[in-house]
Amino acid sequence: MLAITDGDALVTPVVLIAEELAPAALDVLAQDFDVRHVDGTDRPALLAALAGADAVIVRSATQIDAEAIAAAPGLKVVARAGVGLDNVDVPAATARGVMVVNAPTSNIVSAAEQAVALLLAVARHTASASASLKAGEWKRSKYTGVEVQGKTVGVVGLGRIGVLFAQRMAAFGTRLIAYDPYVQPARAAQLGVRLVGLDELLRESDFISVHLPRTPETVGLIGERELATVKPGVRIVNAARGGLIDEQALADALAEGRVAGAGVDVYVKEPTTASPLFAFDNVVATPHLGASTVEAQDKAGLSVARSVALALQGEFVPDAVNVRAGGIVDEDVRPLLALSEKLGRVFTAVAGGVAAEITVEVRGEIASHDVSVLRLAAAKGIFASVVEERVTYVNALQLAADRGVEVQLTTPDEVIEHENLVSIRGALPDGRRVCVSGTVTVAGTREIRRLTAVDGFDVELGVDGVLLFFRYADRPGVVGAIGTLLGEHGVNIGAMQVARREAGGEALMTLTVDSSMDAEILSAAAAAIGASHASAVDLRGE
Repeated sequence: MLAITDGDALVTPVVLIAEELAPAALDVLAQDFDVRHVDGTDRPALLAALAGADAVIVRSATQIDAEAIAAAPGLKVVARAGVGLDNVDVPAATARGVMVVNAPTSNIVSAAEQAVALLLAVARHTASASASLKAGEWKRSKYTGVEVQGKTVGVVGLGRIGVLFAQRMAAFGTRLIAYDPYVQPARAAQLGVRLVGLDELLRESDFISVHLPRTPETVGLIGERELATVKPGVRIVNAARGGLIDEQALADALAEGRVAGAGVDVYVKEPTTASPLFAFDNVVATPHLGASTVEAQDKAGLSVARSVALALQGEFVPDAVNVRAGGIVDEDVRPLLALSEKLGRVFTAVAGGVAAEITVEVRGEIASHDVSVLRLAAAKGIFASVVEERVTYVNALQLAADRGVEVQLTTPDEVIEHENLVSIRGALPDGRRVCVSGTVTVAGTREIRRLTAVDGFDVELGVDGVLLFFRYADRPGVVGAIGTLLGEHGVNIGAMQVARREAGGEALMTLTVDSSMDAEILSAAAAAIGASHASAVDLRGE
């Protein structure tokens, strides 16, 4: 048994199990820890049990909020045996120095298989035919379906789940096309998938399956306009995230006969028993069953059990989802973890895609330390908003490799004006090169992260909040135009900076605003000033 020193006494760390966990996971923990059990839905019992816990493992029913974290003075790690973290207050845990871990890849096979199951069920009217027969009806002709073989299947999002789905659909003899601006064509070709634009995918596909994360950019990605352009008789599946497809727009398309059927496992609001899609016999609807398999649950339990063991032993925990990454990271390097991750997110926003090759450069005195973890942090940020699963230290480089992207780390030996500097450089498939740089200053307990350069433009702005970037031809009146337009839409500007190399040349405007940026407002702002590039990135809560 593992023991930690408490004064002169050796104490075995306590792992509190708040919901059912796979026996194999319990066996992993029982070897070194004092494993205790509590009903996580019994709030008083949970709070009492947390008082003596070093770690707590939950599934989806137990709420680990600020009150629960406050009730556990010795808590070191919260583990969610699953993918989502809706029931864990990550900011509250981070503020208390409590690590939060989950199981980001435990359900990917189950989720892909659920999408395949929905597609087949929709193609053959399986659910409605079953219900009809059980109701005493024998109506074979009413439920004539279509074959999948020889059809064009459009995959929206080629992340891990999208790839698994595509591989399974290939076995049916389908023609595979995909939309994913963050995947290299060569990587798609290796998978036997042809990359196309979203409009082309909508026009050509007989079946469409969505496999994207839910972000401000992807919410409503397929709405009324998009559904008006689909191939007549298309069948659509969403087993990824609610809101990626506009439910009412899909219902209207079903009513009009433009869409022949749909398979839906996720909804804008969950749980729900009321959706406009439930009125249609040609819709197969399930209550978010993507991860509901014995195997996925067992994988999740084992994954978090191992992470908890690493955390309590003071080792590096790759699946940590908040900024604390484990005991082996040098204390001087730790402040640069969050900076590198945020720079990665800025890089993706500015690039508008993922580069074929990425280099993370670390300069300054900090480069004499082991900074290898910063490559992971940068990759984590680069892919955070472009894949459907949660990106962690353990899967970031694999996600890059899956997309044919190599991420390198260098520590150039040169004099710089900052104590430390992290730069992310990359070349896009069209030949364009992108670079973002930043630094962090530690003042007492405060870590001040600043953006210092974007594509050769000098910038001096905090790497926090919501950042906007506009590139345009330098001329009078642009600052006023942006301020007026954002003000008209209720968007408050916290800071603004304009950088240029020469008067009348290309300029870069960088702003921080107080609220999320709607894509339509961003487009309107770009059009108002004739911007050649406009992007936004939300760094809050990172």
